Amino acid sequence: MKKISVLFLCCIFGVLTGYAQVLPQQKPRLDEDMDKLLKSFYAISNFYVDNTDNKKIVEDAIVGMLEKLDPHSNYSDAEETKDLNEPLESNFDGIGIQFNMLTDTVYVIQVISGGPSEKVGLLAGDRIIFVDDTLIAGVKMKNTDVMKRLRGPKDTEVSVKVKRIGINDLLTFKIIRGKIPIFSMDAAYMADKTTGYIRLSRFAISSTKEFSEALEKLKKQGMENLILDLQNNGGGYLHIAYELADEFLDKDKLIVYTQGRRQPRENALATERGGFEKGRLIIMVDEFSASASEIVSGAVQDWDRGIILGRRTFGKGLVQKPILLPDGSMIRLTVARYYTPCGRNIQKPYNNGITEYNRDLIERYNRGELMSADSIHFPDSSKFSTLLSKRTVYGGGGIMPDVFIPLDSTRYTDFHRKISGAGMINMVSMNYIDQNRKPLNKKYPDITSFKKNFNVPSETLDELLQLAKKENIAFDEEQYEKSKHLITLQIKALIARDLFDMSEYYQIMNDENSSLKEALRIINDPVAYHKILGKE
Repeated sequence: MKKISVLFLCCIFGVLTGYAQVLPQQKPRLDEDMDKLLKSFYAISNFYVDNTDNKKIVEDAIVGMLEKLDPHSNYSDAEETKDLNEPLESNFDGIGIQFNMLTDTVYVIQVISGGPSEKVGLLAGDRIIFVDDTLIAGVKMKNTDVMKRLRGPKDTEVSVKVKRIGINDLLTFKIIRGKIPIFSMDAAYMADKTTGYIRLSRFAISSTKEFSEALEKLKKQGMENLILDLQNNGGGYLHIAYELADEFLDKDKLIVYTQGRRQPRENALATERGGFEKGRLIIMVDEFSASASEIVSGAVQDWDRGIILGRRTFGKGLVQKPILLPDGSMIRLTVARYYTPCGRNIQKPYNNGITEYNRDLIERYNRGELMSADSIHFPDSSKFSTLLSKRTVYGGGGIMPDVFIPLDSTRYTDFHRKISGAGMINMVSMNYIDQNRKPLNKKYPDITSFKKNFNVPSETLDELLQLAKKENIAFDEEQYEKSKHLITLQIKALIARDLFDMSEYYQIMNDENSSLKEALRIINDPVAYHKILGKE
């Protein structure tokens, strides 16, 4: 047997012997099971007809064990472990996505705001099928191999084909790799005279500091009420979620608690540091708001501190503990569930296996849940009451918002998806900026003047149609007219982003954000706001 194999077996035997000492009542069974595992590995390593890759056998065994547990326990080798942490900790060159390999398919968890993928229209929930005409779905490709294909030097191009919910054909995106920003805050600005708007894309190391600084800046501009946008926020560091929820809750109020079979209950309590414990608060969420986003939303909802508005969140209520292995690889093992202050575990069911679990968002779409709240049904056993107003809230599958906002699909067409996926909207925006940057800077010194007075030239739209024709995207006049306003808005927003910053991009795009429009209506109507919270 190879030296590394003996060392590995000794390490595993030592670890499990230690567990057996901690759990003496299970020691005989552990010894029997461990003996079976060791003998199987020894037999394969020494007697199999061909040479074996012992490292791969061990890694495959670990992966196989974890796959039988739950959808979020997983293994990453040393290189994957390093790469998976980068979006939350540092800058790197790439296309700007976070992903998981789910049922042998690259599933986009989050599109990093300001990155190349966000610019061309890649969305959370997309499944990447091809990279530069190489099939990567269903071929058991390792995360590291996928990353090598997606990453590369800045300014190089990669083409990806993705499967998107509700669309039959694959969408093609041409992405120019670039520097991925570390900032987690997309936007912070005054949505009206008394209402601040903050959009957070993920819960990164820097998020608490970014949020606190934005909060103070908006207060100086007259902010009395706040809209926090967590749409498409797939989560991140849980302790950052605790810190963000602490901004809204009074001292000693429970934010969340975790508990598992071998994990005693641990409470996370608010401190006295809250920067926005008074004033009307609305948190915007959708089906891609997950994990840390759900902790913040659940705490605010349970304490009747603010209104949750949007669509039912993803439903991830499992806590993973990172277990570093000697070679730099890592197991992320589910050790507990987290519960909102009123006792809700909002983890969606996974009893039917990972495949069905991963189809949940597709099934929500098929059931019409994203279009109508009437399509959402919770069992009586999942009913809970908020802690102050005693309003009914639900567990067992995400945070159900207090105010439902249907998915807006009226402006999206196949023609729009194709030109957006090919990067054409971004391309014509960049072309316009390159040719007109100096006069634009002179004519529009700030976002207010730009937003009010700038109109996308018809020549830019003509250029877009010519690009589509050149790429053999068939022109459909009816679809074009249906999506024309959205296309024009996106071009204007992209130009604003290049002239100013990402916050200005959202100031333009949010003019057509149905969730934000309703949030502003409610937050500026104290009677309606307090009625929703049961504080009439």
